[in-house]
Amino acid sequence: MAFGLFKKKTEEATEKSSTRTGYVTLKVKEVVNETADAISIHFEQPETGDVTYKSGQFFTVIAQINGKEERRAYSLCTSPFVDKNPAVTVKRVAGGLMSNHLGDNLEAGQSLELMEPIGNFTTEFNENNKRHIVLFGGGSGITPLMSITKSALNQEPNSKVSLIYANRDTQSIIFKSTLEEMEAANADRFKVIHVLEQKPSDLNCDEGYLTEAIIGKALKDLPQFGAENTEYFMCGPGPMMDIVTESLNNLGIDKSRVFKESFTSSTDTKSEENAIDSDEIIAREVTIIYDDEEYKYTVEPDETILEKGLDEDIDLPFSCQSGLCTACRGRCVSGKVKMDEVEGLSEAEIDEGYVLPCVSHPLTDDVKIEIG
Repeated sequence: MAFGLFKKKTEEATEKSSTRTGYVTLKVKEVVNETADAISIHFEQPETGDVTYKSGQFFTVIAQINGKEERRAYSLCTSPFVDKNPAVTVKRVAGGLMSNHLGDNLEAGQSLELMEPIGNFTTEFNENNKRHIVLFGGGSGITPLMSITKSALNQEPNSKVSLIYANRDTQSIIFKSTLEEMEAANADRFKVIHVLEQKPSDLNCDEGYLTEAIIGKALKDLPQFGAENTEYFMCGPGPMMDIVTESLNNLGIDKSRVFKESFTSSTDTKSEENAIDSDEIIAREVTIIYDDEEYKYTVEPDETILEKGLDEDIDLPFSCQSGLCTACRGRCVSGKVKMDEVEGLSEAEIDEGYVLPCVSHPLTDDVKIEIG
């Protein structure tokens, strides 16, 4: 895309977002090449007041590509306690519309429309905490883990952080030099264990894919804070997180202490319990309350509640449309819905009535969902 057209689109986004609740347009301060296929986009804070976020949360980037509005979620790699300007890291994906669009066209001085930061892959920091935060990352999954690491080291002097980071080779390690600097500056509090498919001769690390054996060995060698004072966070490709989840379960680690962030569904995510039964799904009217407005529309059997709302030109929040990012999350205050995918919500959220309209279908005639 030519620069002039990109600029025109971002100017249109600025005008559009100025009246949209939950959206912000930020100017790009700097674009940093992290690896051959990954960039970090650093934003200037707006004059109207700093964008606030929690470590581990994400922006949803919005751009017009080939005449269509596209949205993708990208985690913040910065810490609200350490970094003045927020930043996200984007890794190119083969055939990826947004990642290649940004990598090919974005420059400092341009602007991007974003949904304000959201996400539940977070933890609260307290200077009195004394805990061990164990992180498992794969590829660009390092992004929210970097944010959490920076904040923990800055805010909790009595806590320690360990990162088990899987990549293809040394050239694929995002934030490689930064991680080395952080290790050196926090030698007794931060440790990185690399797992590489292609092991170089000058780096002491495990070779191959992340396995239960490697995970078990690493956890034995890491600081021992006790089960009640150790928490586990993971972000990366679905197969990697499946291995980590199974390994931690086999090691007897309480699921309540394990947290994960995912933007792609694993092949077995949709269980028989959650799969759609076409005999139950019929056309029904739903009520959506969003931004102090009430909307009523009928959802057909082959539509989700979000899809129909967008077709009705209702400016509902969304990002992944896969039931993972929770950008569209709302509370079902009456009626009953069926979700195709529940991975994005915790058991507690489901018990409180939260649903994801992007994967939801009404099962009763009195469905009312409050969003925001």
